Amino acid sequence: MRLIRTGRLAACLTALLCLLSIALPALAQDDLDGLLPVTEAYKLSTDASTPGVLKLHWTIAPDYYLYRGRMKLKAGDGVTLGEAQFPDGEKHHDEYLGDVETYHHGVDATVPYTVAAGTSRLKLSVQYQGCHEVAPKICYPPHTEQLDLPLPAGAAQAGNDGSLGAALGKLGSNRASDGGALPAEQAFHLEALAKDHQHLLLRWTLPKGYYLYRDQTALKLKDAEGLSLAKPEWPAGVEHEDAHFGKTTVYFDQVELPVTIQGDASNRSSVNLEASFQGCQDGGLCYPLMTRTLAIDLGGAAPTSGAASEPSPEMPPAELAGGALQGSLISALLLALVGGLVLNLMPCVLPVLSIKAVGLLESGESHAKARSHALFYTAGVLSTFALIGIAIVALRSAGHALGWGAQLQQPLVVGALACVMFAVGLSMSGVVQFGTSLGNVGSSLASRSGHAGDFFTGVLAVAVASPCTAPFMGSALAYAFAAPMIHALLVFLTLGIGLALPFLAIGFVPALARLLPRPGAWMETLKQVLAFPMYLTAVWLVWVLAHQRGADAVGLVLVAAVLLAATLWWFERSRSRGGFSKVFVALLAVLTLVPLYYLAHVPPQAQAATVAEGVVAYSPEKLAELRKAGTPVFVDMTADWCVTCKANEHAVLDTDAFRDVLKKTGAVYMKGDWTDVNPTIAAFLAQYHSPGVPLYVVFPKDGGEGHKLPTVLTTSLVEEALTKAAGTPVASNP
Repeated sequence: MRLIRTGRLAACLTALLCLLSIALPALAQDDLDGLLPVTEAYKLSTDASTPGVLKLHWTIAPDYYLYRGRMKLKAGDGVTLGEAQFPDGEKHHDEYLGDVETYHHGVDATVPYTVAAGTSRLKLSVQYQGCHEVAPKICYPPHTEQLDLPLPAGAAQAGNDGSLGAALGKLGSNRASDGGALPAEQAFHLEALAKDHQHLLLRWTLPKGYYLYRDQTALKLKDAEGLSLAKPEWPAGVEHEDAHFGKTTVYFDQVELPVTIQGDASNRSSVNLEASFQGCQDGGLCYPLMTRTLAIDLGGAAPTSGAASEPSPEMPPAELAGGALQGSLISALLLALVGGLVLNLMPCVLPVLSIKAVGLLESGESHAKARSHALFYTAGVLSTFALIGIAIVALRSAGHALGWGAQLQQPLVVGALACVMFAVGLSMSGVVQFGTSLGNVGSSLASRSGHAGDFFTGVLAVAVASPCTAPFMGSALAYAFAAPMIHALLVFLTLGIGLALPFLAIGFVPALARLLPRPGAWMETLKQVLAFPMYLTAVWLVWVLAHQRGADAVGLVLVAAVLLAATLWWFERSRSRGGFSKVFVALLAVLTLVPLYYLAHVPPQAQAATVAEGVVAYSPEKLAELRKAGTPVFVDMTADWCVTCKANEHAVLDTDAFRDVLKKTGAVYMKGDWTDVNPTIAAFLAQYHSPGVPLYVVFPKDGGEGHKLPTVLTTSLVEEALTKAAGTPVASNP
């Protein structure tokens, strides 16, 4: 009986499902009766009779509309599309899509295009989407139509370089008469200078609101058998989402491009360089590919302009990218040596050097031990500087820009350094012992550990030295960041020698070694006292991290620090325990890496950077606006991890005296924050051949060239520069 009832129930359910399957489509069909097919609701027609331009027209049925933002065009084989031009639509707020623009009744659009040589048909796909706005209110899914149209006679063909060329519609000097754009010669002024027979410098100068494409530029020598051009070393540009080329790099205002001639050009008096390039008016038209030939005198320094119809203005002596420091290699090496010496006194290096001070005191009874400490520490310093130099040269050759201290823009590096500083502090506090201790100086095993400790102390000293720029380092680094590879490596190695020189002197000059205090029990207390600067350095790095990635990043690095402390604590306890204890140490060490892994994936903070009252945030557009208005500007490029920047702010830029100078001269204080990665600020640094921050540039009110100030400021130096920029004397104090 139970089985029968179950069978009947199953039969009833089956019958009910069948009825529903028949009824629901019928009900749905009744509800959708009267709706037009998508191609009738939105009838698309085309007109390709004009060469280089495709016209589209949608006839929209009553009670239907199209979304402007849902219209997409995709080129077919052999076709390159320009930016489609749509009229403004009716603005309203959509329940699902937010603020939108819609079209009723009809809409026209135009699309510029080019076709590759040999292409006979204009092929593209057009996607659109719309809705029915009265009952039944429904929206059609996105609909795509494939167009295959015959080409009109004289249709624009793209050049071999794939540029848009004529597709953008005769936009060169012929468009100057409409008042909306400058002639190409004025919008993209090009001049060239020969530094010597092998090195050239090209300079594009653009008015406000114009930009140059990096990847649409091609250079070659004409009628120069046996000579060619090396790959140009472009400076950092501005990342730009372009309608024609997608994500690309562009340059505003001015860009200098060093170019090296490959081959022996010593017997030539001149060369002819052909430059092809393309650019746009920001928010306006794009120019066709421009090609200019420049005759460059290899024997002189007079610039050659790419505009043949007008004489070249005299180019002032420039900081050539082949030698950003005006001076010889010897000058750069001397500055590097002095800069490395002074670096020993900088606050970001002193905490690490305290480790070496204790090490040298511990070896005070043995000259051989002192020399060993000094040599292995120096080896660590020089090896690290050499690796940094090689990495920078390699990245520069690949077209990337890397500034001094830029590694601290990476949250993972900052977090890892904070943990390293914390671990060193724990070691000096006695929580864990690394390497040689006071009780086993004579042990051969401890001796090997001591050598490794000395070496990696040198590595650590260089790692934390980058936020500091000693007064003499800036010019030497500027030279190294633009010089040939061998010269750059020599400069970095000389910096390392300067940093290690005090310990080399103590290790190899017995008279200096005798000045050190005699070893004793007091040294253990000194070591523990010197742990606190290490903790403060870790705190400072966490503060930098908070500015880069916010509270989440701080929480992760603090968790990593706690796990690291647990690892070191158990490591010390496991010395006298079995193998299981050592496995547990390894497990804790792995767990320490987990929060650092997540730290590397914390996104940047969404809120915009804030600046203090009376300070203007840097942007190229705002700077150009102020300069056009005749306002002197003091530009400060800084970063939270830059110790020299913070010292200058405390001593000069955050004082009432500086604010009084700004008020008297009418100057604007503009600040750029390079704490995190910022391509716009990197481009400004590259423009002034600065290897990093701080960078201070004063722009005069008459629109002249910016004046670069030293990396270490004084109130009198800044006042003099701003007074000169304002062109009005400042009354002296009685």
